[in-house]
Amino acid sequence: MAEPSHGGIASGGAAGAGALRGRFAGIDLDDLVDWRVVRTWLYLGMVWLMLTPSIGVMISSMFNYPDYLGTAHLGLTFGRLRPVHVNGVIFGAFSTLFIGLCYYLLPRLCGVRVVWGQWGVLLAWVWSIALLAGLIGLVIGDNHGLEAGELPLFAEIPLFLVVAIATAQFLVTIGQRLEPALYVALWYLIAAFVWTTMNLVLGSFILPYTISGINSAAFHGLYIHYIVGLWLTPAGYVLIYYFLPVSAKNPLFAHKLSLVGFWSLALFYPFVGIHHYLYSPIADWAETLAIITSMLLIIPVWTVLVNFFGTMTGKWHEFGKNLPAKFLIMGSLMYLIGCFQGSTEALRAIQRPTHFTDFVISHSHLTVFGTFVVWAIGGLVYVWPRAFQRELWSFRLGNWSFWLITVGISVMGLVLTAGGLQQGFQWMSGVEWLDSLVWMKPYWLLRTIAGISMDIGMSLLVVNLMLTALTSPASAAQARPPRPEPNIGPIPVAAERSV
Repeated sequence: MAEPSHGGIASGGAAGAGALRGRFAGIDLDDLVDWRVVRTWLYLGMVWLMLTPSIGVMISSMFNYPDYLGTAHLGLTFGRLRPVHVNGVIFGAFSTLFIGLCYYLLPRLCGVRVVWGQWGVLLAWVWSIALLAGLIGLVIGDNHGLEAGELPLFAEIPLFLVVAIATAQFLVTIGQRLEPALYVALWYLIAAFVWTTMNLVLGSFILPYTISGINSAAFHGLYIHYIVGLWLTPAGYVLIYYFLPVSAKNPLFAHKLSLVGFWSLALFYPFVGIHHYLYSPIADWAETLAIITSMLLIIPVWTVLVNFFGTMTGKWHEFGKNLPAKFLIMGSLMYLIGCFQGSTEALRAIQRPTHFTDFVISHSHLTVFGTFVVWAIGGLVYVWPRAFQRELWSFRLGNWSFWLITVGISVMGLVLTAGGLQQGFQWMSGVEWLDSLVWMKPYWLLRTIAGISMDIGMSLLVVNLMLTALTSPASAAQARPPRPEPNIGPIPVAAERSV
């Protein structure tokens, strides 16, 4: 099964594709993948996928039934459980799946094994055990008080080390690649790991201990948006830029759009974090710069979305039966809506009725879960059957999972947006805060029901994937994909459309 890598960007069109095939001739790319490492990370990722979003449903129920978990234990209060949900989804559900999928796609893009591959399983367990210990620490009150940076130091140190070691692994592997040029997914992979290694130094070891007052707020705004914009965003792009073309069996729509999207993200995103602190004592020039760059983020968002939808050109008639592509495109739609919210709510005039309301919560759910976690699910659904040499156990069950998740996140986004706008305009008109809560109860109930729908969908998905693994006749040593990925040469340019 000596297919070419779906990696290198060969600017020579057909000639480039031929050169790529020559470099990968005789190489079985499946044998380059350490399936034991991939499966370990994905198994653990599915555990986090089942656990941490469910905690979100637990705490959302408190808005309608405040005392249903009792009042005797502080560990069961909203203030203790919310950071467990946030950090668990970001670093557990998404990041664990993402790193596991990187161990799959990187050797296929480079034509060589991941270096120091024997560390992969150990890193997976260190990551999950450290995260579990950190989340338990949050429950008992060991908390830095910085959103997405709450984890105690005893958890942050091993998590940082895992990211740093994985960064070294992946960079050295990319340095040994057979194809000189880099495919788009590798640009973003390098960026995500290098940026995040530096950002974790800021958030874990500097910000909680050496910066105070208004400067702490300003740097925290930068840190949290580096987690979203310089970890989740490029990591999500890694997944969709790889898995959408191979699942759709179509070349990437446009290399030029990829260039625009990458460099505009790198240029604009580092400044947007302070848009959380408009009307604060932070310098006006810093707030204005954050507003401008937030609006300019429309550029990378629209370019990558045109690229993704363009990649499906001529393949929409196959969309209904293509489960990974359905998750990836659904995530792209949520990305469009969520990022439009994020850019517009950075404007001072829009932030007045939206700040501190559920409108912001809608934005965060549509992007973090509706986009990035859903993209990770799309990659998981693509890779998992290939790790056990068989088709997905039940497409029907997978389709039910897709629609339960899609309907759930759509309803959640809609009701939180509507409820948040109502909150904001009530406050602006002088309604007392406590009185405004009465009007929010129906929205909050619908939000909880939507979360239950998403949790059921993810549970059915994990059951489906477990049955896929348990009924597989292949042993770990024999595990190979059920069918090769499409032989389409370099994804982006062998048949690139001009833009």
